[in-house]
Amino acid sequence: MNRYLLILVVSLLCCTAAPAQQEYVIGEGDLLKITVYDQPDLITEVRVSADGRIAFPLIGEVMVSNLSVAEAEKAIARLLEEGYIIHPHVAIFISEYKSKKVTVLGEVAKPGIVVLRGASTLMEVLSDAGGITQNAGDAIVIQRKSVAGDGKKEKDEVSVVVDTKRLFEDGDVTANIPVQNGDSIYVPKAAFVYVNGEVRTPGAYKITKGLTVLKSITIAGGFTPKASESRTRIIRKSEKGEETIKAKMDDLVRPDDVILVPESLF
Repeated sequence: MNRYLLILVVSLLCCTAAPAQQEYVIGEGDLLKITVYDQPDLITEVRVSADGRIAFPLIGEVMVSNLSVAEAEKAIARLLEEGYIIHPHVAIFISEYKSKKVTVLGEVAKPGIVVLRGASTLMEVLSDAGGITQNAGDAIVIQRKSVAGDGKKEKDEVSVVVDTKRLFEDGDVTANIPVQNGDSIYVPKAAFVYVNGEVRTPGAYKITKGLTVLKSITIAGGFTPKASESRTRIIRKSEKGEETIKAKMDDLVRPDDVILVPESLF
């Protein structure tokens, strides 16, 4: 990540951090710290139960599940105002986020469950998962349940594909999409081409869009003085097994291709 993209990311996080808690929808397992202005005896820390309720002094049980923080504050204030406190000012702080989770798998440093802390973006979640590895491919796939009423059943899943380069290198803000509770985020492994023989740096190289034989050889340091460019071959896997074909320099490479540059006969 270059310096300018880092600055952009920090700016975005600073801009979105403040409203994130207000937009967060409270759910089962969240730990809430609730205060009422000028009422220290009412300071309460309570976890949301399985049925979405909390117990609060004076008013008893309150349903808070599926409410935003602001909506829950108003609900508690309204109940307190009914015979207990004049014009109460209620503030809720989420001490622990537990109810909203996503799964992150594939080429990340720490695959597994990531708990969402308020309104979260794809980049924030990937950061919580330790970031993507060097072997990550050029796309990130998000599987999520579709919204009922859009012509699909509620349990149908939709796929959202995000271009890795747009997200991390180009600084495209539109690629840093919000994630949703229950999302499954998969970072596939990149495909590789293998360049061997008379090149300066033989090895495996990540396939990027539009990668040709010539570009692959260039990435591998170029031909050595002993190389026979005209006799370059591609060893390619197919349904029939491995086949060896004559390579043209502008041929696009395929996953797991082996580019073999032989030594010149003269």
